[in-house]
Amino acid sequence: MKIALFGIPEIKVGKHNLKDPRFDQADKLVEAQKKVHAQVDVIGDDQLLDADAILASNDTKADLILKDLEFVETRLGREPQEAERAALEKIRTLLESERFVFNSGLAPEEFQAVAAHSFYTNKPIVTASREDLNNPDALLLRAFQEAGYICFLTVGGKENRAWPIRKGMTAWEAAGTIHSDIQKSFIRAEIISFADFIEAAGETQAKRAGKLRLEIKTYVMQDHDLTNFRFNK
Repeated sequence: MKIALFGIPEIKVGKHNLKDPRFDQADKLVEAQKKVHAQVDVIGDDQLLDADAILASNDTKADLILKDLEFVETRLGREPQEAERAALEKIRTLLESERFVFNSGLAPEEFQAVAAHSFYTNKPIVTASREDLNNPDALLLRAFQEAGYICFLTVGGKENRAWPIRKGMTAWEAAGTIHSDIQKSFIRAEIISFADFIEAAGETQAKRAGKLRLEIKTYVMQDHDLTNFRFNK
């Protein structure tokens, strides 16, 4: 997923490992040849509209709102049709009260009326204080989560690995992030919840305690589920 920076020169553009303490815990409890973090793609402010989330400084948050306000005013000046005009006027009121378009409470039909337009604030925006910038790893993790992403884990053998997926994905969809063949030949997902894994102090111990569950393809993945996909090889 992509996180755009706005007014935060302290973080470099490029690929970043997602440093989640839970993955560190898992890696300590299960031996593997290597450790592979989930990654996020950090992009610059020239690609704001392409991002899944925006990470902005407290000082520049208002500039994002202003960009959208200027667009709304321009569009209203072109006398749009009634449904679009009503939606734009509502958005203008939201922006003037320093609220973002994202999670603004607009009705689906209102969003539909302006579907042709892209708003900078119609995506998760994580704001950072100067103090927050002392821990860029935590900031990127926050943006990742607020953009609606979680990870599931595969552990043991060649690698311990965190796989990023959108929150709400099913086991069948998650299997496809590893390989399309696993998704096509999906049988069951072996799942140990992260809480059960930590409580048992390891994968083997969790299995012995009866904490491994077999889930069907419609199972909704939970954050940091330990997962093994059964499939026809």
